[in-house]
Amino acid sequence: MPRAITNEEKQYADELLARARAAMKTIENYDQAMVDRLCQAVGWATANEKTFTRLAQMGVDESGLGDRQGRPGKRFKIIGILRDALRQKSMGVIEEIPEKGIVKYAKPVGVIACLVPTTNPALTPPGNGIYAVKAKNAIIFAPHPRSKKTSAETVNVMRKALKKLGAPEDLYQCIDRPSIPLSQYLMSICDLTIATGGAAMVRAAYSSGKPAYGVGPGNSTIVIDETADVAEAARNTRISKTSDFGSGCSADGNLIVEASIYEKMLEQLQQEGGYLASEEEKKLLEAALWDSAGHRTIDTIAQPAGRIAKIAGFEIPADRRFIIVEQEKIGKEHLFSSEKLCVVMAIYKYSGFASALEMVRQIYEVGGKGHSCGIYSFNDDHIDQLALIAPVSRMMVRQPQSKANAGSFTNGMPMTSSLGCGTWGGNVTSENISLKHYMNTTWVSRPIPEDRPSDEEIFGEFYNTETF
Repeated sequence: MPRAITNEEKQYADELLARARAAMKTIENYDQAMVDRLCQAVGWATANEKTFTRLAQMGVDESGLGDRQGRPGKRFKIIGILRDALRQKSMGVIEEIPEKGIVKYAKPVGVIACLVPTTNPALTPPGNGIYAVKAKNAIIFAPHPRSKKTSAETVNVMRKALKKLGAPEDLYQCIDRPSIPLSQYLMSICDLTIATGGAAMVRAAYSSGKPAYGVGPGNSTIVIDETADVAEAARNTRISKTSDFGSGCSADGNLIVEASIYEKMLEQLQQEGGYLASEEEKKLLEAALWDSAGHRTIDTIAQPAGRIAKIAGFEIPADRRFIIVEQEKIGKEHLFSSEKLCVVMAIYKYSGFASALEMVRQIYEVGGKGHSCGIYSFNDDHIDQLALIAPVSRMMVRQPQSKANAGSFTNGMPMTSSLGCGTWGGNVTSENISLKHYMNTTWVSRPIPEDRPSDEEIFGEFYNTETF
């Protein structure tokens, strides 16, 4: 159980909230053009290559998690979020439906509490901050203790951008000495929480007594059928699985491959830098990745393949970038069918597409319901069948999962750093958290010609029959 919050912490959070409300008051009369300039300034301040590289690498150095060389590539998410934000209205009339007599007006949601995960201290603040200020909200960031310095520095860069334009810096604030009790109290006094982080903190957000958008855990599972372009599937799998050393919930965890192309896929994955573990090495990996209670071990999360192998007790060639284990059984007692949060993946063989669908169903009973799945196929019927049965909020077709789920420049998913997982994942929405979630909406309704069907039309075949 976490300790009780101190009076000093309460006073500190109350002061942050008061400053945030005062900052919102200052910009309440800003027009759309002025707000969009703020978004652009914050976007450029954090997403210019030099600054984002510094912040991204600072986050890896501070936390010890993730790929120092690769993480700067995440700057594209800020650019994409800014693109989406600038293309939408966020005040006044934002939508009209003349045939229904409906006009929608946007309003701020208020002061937002944003939990910053340890793996994204350079991305989560600007990503959420752009959407927040676009809708004239203030936002208070509660960083993970393991990356609090990077979070604070990122928010400081954002504050300087606001100051340069004469806007109140306190639209963005960051807790300097984070703790679980302080974060919980902050969520209870703010108007909305956006929780991207561990399951415990997401549950705390939903129990705070205030509205919250949370995310669920992942266990991305990818079906590769006989029509797939094997080279494309293997290349995209490598891109997705090695992104930030597999730290994201979207990273490919399980591949389900059709029997006729299974060996070819295994070979292609190895050509892409995969290392196929032997049965003995697989046992060593399991002992290293999970403790005796089945919990993931911290020192193997978001680490390079060579380091994971060394921790497990064996060596792999220096050019191997991810580790493959062949797997048959699925279930909570079969740990490789659960989320791995590293560059280790499980690969399964199936015969008959109905079998693949059943394996998908079983894997999501182990974990990851609500998050995401994918498929490499040119068979629209297979794509449709998977979409109908998969208990997930997003399904990527022939795309690198961890680069596509949260939006990319080659798909239409809203850009975000927070992925709702629906009721499957214990979340209130199954959408990518984007601008619409940072706004309240007033629906104005004018009279329209009566739209009332006859009893015969509405009751159909049951009209005027004997009652039940």
